[in-house]
Amino acid sequence: MDFSLSKTQLEVQEKVREYAQKVVAPGAIARDDSKEFPEEIVKGMAKEGFVGIPIPKEFGGQGLGYQEYAIAMEELSKVDAGVSVALTVNTSLYGGTILTSDATPEQIEKFFGPVIRGEKIGCFGLTEPSAGSDVAGALTMAVKDGDDWVINGSKCFITNGPVADYIALFAYTDKDLGPAKSMACFIVPTDTEGLVFGDRHNTSGIHCGQVGEFYFNDMRIPNENMICESGEGFKLAMKVLDSGRIGVAAQALGIAEGAFEIAKEYMKERVQFGKPIWKNQYLGFKMAELEIDIDNARHLVYRAAWERDNNISTYGISAAKAKLYASDCAMRVTTDAIQVMGGSGYMKEYQVERMFRDAKITQIYEGTNEIQRLVLSNALFR
Repeated sequence: MDFSLSKTQLEVQEKVREYAQKVVAPGAIARDDSKEFPEEIVKGMAKEGFVGIPIPKEFGGQGLGYQEYAIAMEELSKVDAGVSVALTVNTSLYGGTILTSDATPEQIEKFFGPVIRGEKIGCFGLTEPSAGSDVAGALTMAVKDGDDWVINGSKCFITNGPVADYIALFAYTDKDLGPAKSMACFIVPTDTEGLVFGDRHNTSGIHCGQVGEFYFNDMRIPNENMICESGEGFKLAMKVLDSGRIGVAAQALGIAEGAFEIAKEYMKERVQFGKPIWKNQYLGFKMAELEIDIDNARHLVYRAAWERDNNISTYGISAAKAKLYASDCAMRVTTDAIQVMGGSGYMKEYQVERMFRDAKITQIYEGTNEIQRLVLSNALFR
């Protein structure tokens, strides 16, 4: 059993780490304050090949895997999860929806090619006011009218939404069958008539990541924009979320690692009672426990990515474990990082308070941790 990274994985790690430290890290505090979307950075990541890491070469990607993708998410999240969330939405949610669907090569090139190349931005349109954890509670409906579909409804909590060029939009098509049995998926350009941008949500964390809502008022979409037929959309969404949880787990892992390193360096320099504070046994032991926690999270994340790459059918269960554990780990580490740093940990310039706020969402989006426990308990007693 080999736990070491391959040469290719080490190269990806080094490249993304260098980009994160040189391009992303310097403006992290300013972006958190301004809440401005770093469009140049996000599109720059795509041009560097980050969006295309797990995408087959035939579609313009690098042809690598979710292991390399998880490493990239981890490195970016060490310095700014608000930036990394844009990557995971573009790659595993928006892109994953298209690649996992019945989209033709022409549709993939038309709707995903520009995102891979850094020309456009995508988002994942599933959540609604009535349909969060209960996806089958969706109300957005598409009605066939000639060669078009007329869509009415709304979506909320859509990451990348306010800046997106395309939406992978899930809507149901049959009132009698309901959402779970008649859900379909369409690619919707955000300049489509009848689409209205709603409010940008004022989130606690990931401030530079844009989260918002859409309204659809008799919006017409040609049939050629359908990538998943009626009745197959619910299964598609669940499968996409299985893969997407690997990205969120890696994001949480990176947040935990970033906060841990800041606290560690602070504890080596901060002197109280005539010695560095890490030499106070309680604080030193606390950091030792957190390091073990992070190591456990890393193994779960990498295992889930490995299973995804090797087409192991139960990778969704491993992804749920990784997302659950790594996100809880991120909250534990960031909370304790603030505490061991005392008043300094509460100050913005030390950044761990931002990481604390960013960590919380990893316990919520792409399936709350309560849903992960439900997934795991159902699998355990199936």
